[in-house]
Amino acid sequence: MTHILILGSGPSVVDCAGWQRAPFDRILAINNAWQVRDDWDNLIHPSDFPVERMPADVEPHQQIITATDYVSQQNKFGGFVYAGGTMAFTAGYWALAALQPTVMAFLGCDMVYAGTGPTHFYGKGTADPLRDDVSLRSLQAKSARLQALAARAGCACVNLSTEDSRLVYPRATPDTLPTRPAPINADAIAQAEAEEARLGYYVPDGKYWKHADRFDPVAIDALDALWLQAV
Repeated sequence: MTHILILGSGPSVVDCAGWQRAPFDRILAINNAWQVRDDWDNLIHPSDFPVERMPADVEPHQQIITATDYVSQQNKFGGFVYAGGTMAFTAGYWALAALQPTVMAFLGCDMVYAGTGPTHFYGKGTADPLRDDVSLRSLQAKSARLQALAARAGCACVNLSTEDSRLVYPRATPDTLPTRPAPINADAIAQAEAEEARLGYYVPDGKYWKHADRFDPVAIDALDALWLQAV
């Protein structure tokens, strides 16, 4: 069994600063989250991530994951329009393809941004998932899609946060990680995948925003509704 801890930049991510490494086999940090723990194994970031925010020192066992690595892996799961244009979901699909985990435990990936106070563990940040983006019509549906496809591959998705969340994953703690995925609705998954095939909203290089005029938001909303039925 392989348990992966996936760290985002939400305020709750600091909860893990004092956790023991066990029961996690790998720690995958997204963007700035490498700052929370120095024992991360993988750091994943988009191509526009500022160079000055990169770690100054990278240990031999640590690996930086860039678009060169993750675009091809996310394409194996349908690409970015369907899977969602956030690094939280990209990290999940990359891990699913590259590491074949049995549990992906997310922390600091809630994507709920308060009107006042810190939005990220380091203070104020850009609430990127709330931008006007055709791939982010429903963050809940995008999380359901990842959970459903992961479950079909034998991997459970859980949310370690205790905060409000747009992730639909079951809640857990490091001491209560599941031994199997939560049930999924195979019929709903089949319908959703058939609709994705019919729509054909696929961009091989991952730069879907350059082709936004191809995509019908109403059709994506209907597709999202199918994925929400899947878990």
